[in-house]
Amino acid sequence: MNLKHLGQIADSERNSETPLFSEYVQVGWPSPADDYIEKSIDLHQLLIKAPAATYLVRANGDSMLNAGINNGAILIVDRSLEPKHGDIVIASIDGAYACKRLQLTPKVGLLSENIKYPPIFLKNGEELDIMGVVTAAINQF
Repeated sequence: MNLKHLGQIADSERNSETPLFSEYVQVGWPSPADDYIEKSIDLHQLLIKAPAATYLVRANGDSMLNAGINNGAILIVDRSLEPKHGDIVIASIDGAYACKRLQLTPKVGLLSENIKYPPIFLKNGEELDIMGVVTAAINQF
């Protein structure tokens, strides 16, 4: 999976609230929805907890499909979070960047979420740098 850096999140005072409807939308057979809005939500506030440490990157490829990261998804990445076992991270092994699930035990590795791609385990002398934890993926259809 290739990544394209989209830029840093700027902490802004702009009002970017979007209506949030009080009813859930059925994913199966549709049901009638209410015409009432519960409240407004600010997507910036919902998705970005540490603006100064957050950046956007666009995913390219299908290695993380089973994690809900589609080709072309915009990933929200927080550098302030301590990466934990099982987190989806932006990582670099000797300068090659990838979005993968972090495995810390029994040995350090980067796992794809598509069976077509094998795990990546560090070889002797290779250096793993974690560039941030992916906190959300925005997929466009």
